Amino acid sequence: MFEHYYSKNPTSKTVERTFEFNIKNSKLQFKSVSGVFSFGGPDRASVVLVRNFLEDVSGDLLDLGCGYGFIGISLKFKNPDINLFMSDINERAVEYAKMNAKNNNVLAVVKAGNGFEPWNGTIFDFIVFNPPIAAGKKVWVKMIEESKAHLKTNGSILCVGFHNAGGSAIEREMKRIFDKVSTLVKDGGIRVYISKNDKI
Repeated sequence: MFEHYYSKNPTSKTVERTFEFNIKNSKLQFKSVSGVFSFGGPDRASVVLVRNFLEDVSGDLLDLGCGYGFIGISLKFKNPDINLFMSDINERAVEYAKMNAKNNNVLAVVKAGNGFEPWNGTIFDFIVFNPPIAAGKKVWVKMIEESKAHLKTNGSILCVGFHNAGGSAIEREMKRIFDKVSTLVKDGGIRVYISKNDKI
């Protein structure tokens, strides 16, 4: 049976592929795994988000739908003063996110759960994610909507996408929910959108 990477308990055979990623003069090593998004190496949109994320920031950062932890772990290396939190509905992803954090000597709180279910009552300075377009619009729109209640005042949400393949819809929804949205970076067809929670 075909399984999506957002399945809670993948039953497919576990196959690992290891890759390296260079950031801030550091070489990170990741184990990717079958049944989890971007098997074999980071997708281009996630790399654009990591490379262009804000620098010299601190605070609590949530990598929502973290997969095997590529975005969150890389951002922790880029900004050592952040406190890293990661979560995913896919329990295999959570297992490998914990493993990759440990193998790269990164402290992180990693939880399994759908959307914000693991973070009831927790608020963050930053929420970052690569929306699961394949899961359907209702799923990723709900994630953006619920992020508002989990952001501190003036906290930021950053989403990445291919502008002509779902990204423009992400931009519209962020503007609807947060009133304002701006484009942090354009890289080919990829956009990183950012909104601030300036109204509680």
